[in-house]
Amino acid sequence: MNKASKTYAIQPADRLGSVSEYYFSRKLKEVAAMNAAGMQVISLGVGSPDMPPSEETVETLCTEAHNPDGHGYQPYVGIPELREAFSRFYKRWYGVELDAKSEIQPLIGSKEGILHVTLAFVNPGEQVLVPNPGYPTYTSLSRLLGAELVHYDLKEENGWMPDFEQLEGMDLSRVKLMWTNYPNMPTGANATPELYARLVEFARRKGIVIVNDNPYSFILNDHPLSILSVEGARECCIEFNSMSKSHNMPGWRIGMIAANPTFISWILKVKSNIDSGMYRAMQLAAVKALDAEADWYEGNNANYRARRATAEAIMDALGCTYDEHQVGMFLWGRIPDHYADVEELTERVLHEARVFIVPGFIFGSNGSRYIRISLCAKNERLNEALNRIKKII
Repeated sequence: MNKASKTYAIQPADRLGSVSEYYFSRKLKEVAAMNAAGMQVISLGVGSPDMPPSEETVETLCTEAHNPDGHGYQPYVGIPELREAFSRFYKRWYGVELDAKSEIQPLIGSKEGILHVTLAFVNPGEQVLVPNPGYPTYTSLSRLLGAELVHYDLKEENGWMPDFEQLEGMDLSRVKLMWTNYPNMPTGANATPELYARLVEFARRKGIVIVNDNPYSFILNDHPLSILSVEGARECCIEFNSMSKSHNMPGWRIGMIAANPTFISWILKVKSNIDSGMYRAMQLAAVKALDAEADWYEGNNANYRARRATAEAIMDALGCTYDEHQVGMFLWGRIPDHYADVEELTERVLHEARVFIVPGFIFGSNGSRYIRISLCAKNERLNEALNRIKKII
């Protein structure tokens, strides 16, 4: 017997009205449909490293997974071995000494950390400074949690650095956090000691917490930096780091926060009410990854350098201009002036060349004349994308 369907008057929470489905979630459905129709789209969109972690990392995971005592809940603060490995990592590569017990908090990916930090520091109605262009999650999660967004400009003519003159002219009395991300995504602009020093001085004077997202500092970058290397930074700064990009472990969801013990305790209060820790075998494998020698990073970057050269050739074929000094796993370029908007170019490339390239407007209005190419594709695929694009341009 068929039952008549009913329409219920249930409505979602009001907060859903402040955000839309994540761009990549939507667009990759379209790409999947094209692939299902046999179009064989080459995706140069998401920054998901396609190379594996070190062999020792994978072997450690497999070995530890056989431990019958290693499958239970783990400490909310992460196991001591992982916190100590992050401490060694910061000392070795950034010259920053962190107390493994009180100044490091492992995360189930740094994206989740954006949620934890916002909940720990920002009341509904308070303000958050978000870069334009910038990682969309800074914006969407702030909105979901009831924070008021205040965008600050990053522009090509300023080297994609914050305009401190603009910031000084703003009313910042209700601002609690300022999100920064260097090496920058999507623009590839690199951090400098001078930038970090100025951010710390600004934050201390204004009573704002700087949250620096730092997952790209080991990709095509000879001089990794941490904002925590600046004197006084620990009083007003939090830094995220992630194993997704630098160690080819995006699906593992392992990241960390470094900050002063008080900030860490506030963040832990939130985190411990949301998740239940990470699988022990993964944490021990992450320890092995963090202790990698310099030649592992160099081998990784050798692949990225070859891919970067091909990505530059794609930009050239599209008539785009770009800064050759960019770092990180993307290439950011400005589209030719004769296009009415960026999607005129990206949609043509998608549907005629069957290559998916990201339009820069998804990162903010200051990205509306730019495109982003991911280096997370084998060079053969990048070369095939180049050949397809040359045929339609």
